[in-house]
Amino acid sequence: MEDNKLVRRPMFNEHGDITLDKRKMVGGNTTNLNDFNNIKYGWVSDWYRQAMNNFWVPEEINMNSDVQDYRVLDKYEKEAYDKVLSFLIFLDSVQTANLPNVSNYITANEVNLCLTIQAFQEAVHSQSYGYMLDTICAPDERTEILYQWKNDEHLLKRNRFIGSLYNEFQEKPNLKSLVKTMVANYILEGVYFYSGFMFFYNLGRNSKMPGSVQEIRYINRDENTHLWLFRSILLEMQKEEPQMFTEDLVKSYREMIKEGCEMEIEWGHYVIGDNIAGLNKQMVTDYIQYLGNLRATQLGFEKLYEGHESEPDTMHWVSQYSNANHIKTDFFEAKSTAYAKSSALIDDL
Repeated sequence: MEDNKLVRRPMFNEHGDITLDKRKMVGGNTTNLNDFNNIKYGWVSDWYRQAMNNFWVPEEINMNSDVQDYRVLDKYEKEAYDKVLSFLIFLDSVQTANLPNVSNYITANEVNLCLTIQAFQEAVHSQSYGYMLDTICAPDERTEILYQWKNDEHLLKRNRFIGSLYNEFQEKPNLKSLVKTMVANYILEGVYFYSGFMFFYNLGRNSKMPGSVQEIRYINRDENTHLWLFRSILLEMQKEEPQMFTEDLVKSYREMIKEGCEMEIEWGHYVIGDNIAGLNKQMVTDYIQYLGNLRATQLGFEKLYEGHESEPDTMHWVSQYSNANHIKTDFFEAKSTAYAKSSALIDDL
């Protein structure tokens, strides 16, 4: 394939290749036939089963305590709850809309199956946020939270960063813009979501908004698989399209990740600051810089920040809340049980 050329896959291609040695992530000659017995990318099998096992229903989570708690959150907690939730709603919405754009150019049918499941799960997350708002808010409050970015320049800035990268790919689809979109997706899944979840888990350890925390934990479990999916796709792209991972281009991808982290730190200082019990600006900074290093090195890039290679001691509680293997609920049984039908696919994310 030419260095920057990108061809949209046809809906049906009777002359497509069926041998695995000719299958490629992009630029392949695919038939679009879904054949579960013949896959090139072996990691897809475990990913697919884990994602399917993660099925959950937002409305089955009890939000009764949250109705009461929301009204007695202090001023700073309520403002942060509304703003963080508004940002998460945007992220899942834009993910649902953009994933089909990426899928249009992926010519490995088994990977497209994964992207389809991810798009469905992002839609479920949007449904979950809607359920949370419908439960705890009056209709006018709900609308105000959904569209806070129209009046909050900080939030609009966040949305523009990812939205502009996705728009660039839609308007000028080429191999370089596709890789940039994949990196943007990786930042979204691996930094933005994790940072937002941190705020909810802090509420949980302060015994507040338990229903919201449970919704977030299930969303977090899905996002773990989404993050793992895009990391795997990018690692395969490094092998198949090395011209897209030259020293200069890798530098630009690292700068994207770092810019995303710096924006997340700025956002955390604005939303959380030093006014919420259990969190402060330094904790936010340390945690985001740790995530930035983790995400960069997981792609084989150099770390972004000196130090910060390990999860900060002050933030170990985040991973304890987000551990997918420890999620409990009473969805369909009187007794508590692990709802996932299998253990978490990956525990190093």
